[in-house]
Amino acid sequence: MSMTDARSLEIRDKAHDILRSVYGYPEYRGQQLDIIEAVTAGQDCLVLMPTGGGKSICYQVPALLLPGVALVVSPLIALMHDQVAALKQIGVRAAYLNSSISADEQNHILQSLSAGNLDLLYVAPERLVQERTLQHLSTVQVGLIAIDEAHCVSQWGHDFRQDYLSLGMLREWFPGVPRMALTATADNRTREEIITNLKLDKPRRFVSGFDRPNIYYGVQIKTDAKKQLTAFLENRKHECGIVYCLSRAKVESTAKWLNEIGFSAYPYHAGLTAETRARNQDRFLRDDGTVIVATIAFGMGIDKPDVRFVAHLDLPKSIEAYYQETGRAGRDGDPADAWMVYGLQDVVRLRQMVDSSEGSENHKRRERQKLDALLGWCEITDCRRRALLAYFGDESPARCGNCDICVIPPVTWDATKAAQQLLSCIYRTGQRFGAGHVIDVLLGKTTDKVTQHGHATVSTFGLGSDTSAQQWRSILRQLVVGGFVSADPERYGALVLTSESRPLLRGEVSLSLREDTKSAARTKHKRRAHDTVSAGDEALWQALRECRSRLAKDQGIPPYAVFHDATLLEMIEWRPSSLGAMRSINGIGEVKLDRYGEEFLAIINSHASASFGD
Repeated sequence: MSMTDARSLEIRDKAHDILRSVYGYPEYRGQQLDIIEAVTAGQDCLVLMPTGGGKSICYQVPALLLPGVALVVSPLIALMHDQVAALKQIGVRAAYLNSSISADEQNHILQSLSAGNLDLLYVAPERLVQERTLQHLSTVQVGLIAIDEAHCVSQWGHDFRQDYLSLGMLREWFPGVPRMALTATADNRTREEIITNLKLDKPRRFVSGFDRPNIYYGVQIKTDAKKQLTAFLENRKHECGIVYCLSRAKVESTAKWLNEIGFSAYPYHAGLTAETRARNQDRFLRDDGTVIVATIAFGMGIDKPDVRFVAHLDLPKSIEAYYQETGRAGRDGDPADAWMVYGLQDVVRLRQMVDSSEGSENHKRRERQKLDALLGWCEITDCRRRALLAYFGDESPARCGNCDICVIPPVTWDATKAAQQLLSCIYRTGQRFGAGHVIDVLLGKTTDKVTQHGHATVSTFGLGSDTSAQQWRSILRQLVVGGFVSADPERYGALVLTSESRPLLRGEVSLSLREDTKSAARTKHKRRAHDTVSAGDEALWQALRECRSRLAKDQGIPPYAVFHDATLLEMIEWRPSSLGAMRSINGIGEVKLDRYGEEFLAIINSHASASFGD
């Protein structure tokens, strides 16, 4: 055996020992062990792994294998808090440096760092690139640099952050130190920009499958968003979820309305004070059955495993953003829902936002392409999961059986004549009006505006009176998505024909459109793991959860930082009668066994006695 092979075998053995003794799990998943081996061998790495796929293990284990401290660049304070709290629970020496801690606390952390008493240090990018921070870090041994949410470095990505652009300097400050860039979402162009901007040195690329098979994807056409959300949330009052809205005002009104109908809902957006945002996020992370209503300012890196649904009341800006946001559901592997409603106004508004945004024309063109890809995905008639994965260069079966299109295949119809009528009406009214007025003309309505502009005399007046206004909106929405019509942002969304419309108007091409269904939602929930708890085990299940909640509250940490639901369910299944037997339960490492084992064991044994007495 060569020295290289012997070293590799030694690393793998040590990595397995750490996984079992520290984290309490018997085996690595997917490419985790290969990534750990690469970075401990000194190689730079680009790691793409779906949300919930176990990215943090890929740098936390090397941090325990390599000498010195591992630096973890993280963009969100809340994420650092949760990660460090979870690591301390399993006995890993971790800390964070960000604006939320006092000067005395910072000095204490820096002293621990200098003394070699930290395994991992989480740092915000803007703090890390400060001269003072770099100077201090250059005096200690750094074994690894992990850059989480690395897509933030890409100006073509969905969540660009200026502070990330300076992280390329880490190569010069820490020569020879392996660097990892980790993200859950990045197309090929974004991947190349990550490598270039972070100056990764011939990185090993690890791209795991993007599929989240436990997530059900469903999209509905927006008619009455509140009524549709009410129907979706039926029987979900005790589940945790996230509702995304585009504007702060809509976040506030939706959260207020959800509380009025019996949900425990909290708003989250950049207009709230930092204290309010932190308090609301803390409630969401620590309490059962809570709903957070948020703009896209919420969610990156959220590690809550039992989010059962992510609902979008407005369209996100790209497939990358959609995938990232929906990926916050079902991190525990149990069934979860990604549900969205959208309509013509969403399409028009987002395109106007892109057209009126700052930046070069090249950047705007790229943003339009991303939005168009999402709109096309919304209107597809084939399996949603297959199309979603194809966008990221991943493959899946032709039908997943777990999306609205697979469950309720859409009906298409020949819309050539109707589309010609609508396009002609836009043209004959001067391409100066929005959807409402054009549809009024087609329906033959003599409104004040129709009379004012003399549009009761155009040839298309009343031509579409045998079709409902809702159907015309559906046709128009799909024509906008298909690129036949655009909304001019300079003229308050006036509908304008594009060059694509000419062949259709001339009858040179035909057009099939999909019929809008009343509901594309799943008609029956899939069972989650804890739904399988038998009536006889319900008292034990509740006792274990109450114990977990009490321990978490006493320490100011989320309940899942003590034990995940899956660990409690294994306790019920296997009924360990000793600490030695409890050691074999997934998610119980040596530190947690020592810290919590006796207490949970006593609960299990007391319920065993009660059952025996019955």
